[in-house]
Amino acid sequence: MRKAVIPAAGLGTRFLPASKAVPKEMLPLVDKPAIQYVVEEAVAAGIDDILVVTGRGKQSIEDHFDRSVELEQALAAAGKQEELAQVRAIAGLADVHYVRQGEPLGLGHAVGLARDHVGDEPFAVLLPDDLMHPDAGVLQAMIAVHERTGTSVLALRKVGRRELSLYGCAAASPAGESLVEVHDLVEKPPPEEAPSDLAVMGRYVLTPAVFDWIDRTPPGRGGEVQLTDALRGLLGSEKVFGYTFSEGRFDVGNRIDFLKATVSFALERDDLGPELLAFLRDTVRSR
Repeated sequence: MRKAVIPAAGLGTRFLPASKAVPKEMLPLVDKPAIQYVVEEAVAAGIDDILVVTGRGKQSIEDHFDRSVELEQALAAAGKQEELAQVRAIAGLADVHYVRQGEPLGLGHAVGLARDHVGDEPFAVLLPDDLMHPDAGVLQAMIAVHERTGTSVLALRKVGRRELSLYGCAAASPAGESLVEVHDLVEKPPPEEAPSDLAVMGRYVLTPAVFDWIDRTPPGRGGEVQLTDALRGLLGSEKVFGYTFSEGRFDVGNRIDFLKATVSFALERDDLGPELLAFLRDTVRSR
């Protein structure tokens, strides 16, 4: 598997006012924009061809993954070789392509825009609001399941009943270690109607057959074409598995999780971790 799709056309309303002029995907976690972590995750899983679905006001995403000749020249002239290497490495992460979603018509519609780019290949979908810790290895494990089964694979995690209305929810049966077979999917169900406590997280490995189901899926909840609804149709024609995991995911579209992710990643760095940890300990003691 060598292709991935990153839908990044959302308005980012959960992060207003910061996201009014800056794409939420470009908000920094420590010193890297959130979307760079997602691209690096895809690359670490062996993917080298990435299509980003953008919208109006998202030009800075394209600029970030492009060369910046003026900046590179300035860094070289100043002898800042480490910074120069970092900047050049971003542009060389993968072949990054872009397509624009003209209006917010839903995740299913955004993924459907990738049909011409993906062709007849299996591909991954990574939602940039869902940040995975590199040690979690979720995408790599999902790709391994696909290579073994030839099916679509969804990332699933148990959540509290009150959280189920925020996610797609899966009815599933055990199919092996960290693996379930998905029998039904419901988009953002009321807790009392949820078929299980397994929520779909923002990682998918999909067969190209999903595009036909996206095309025939009418707008659903919120008047948008839901990827969950298209996958529910796909269940009628081929098997779909779920890879279950419990650790390493942050919802960086949520302010609290954004802060948790920032602190967690900073604490792991030798240049920031010790001083930040001391500050946090002092702060907690003074409260």
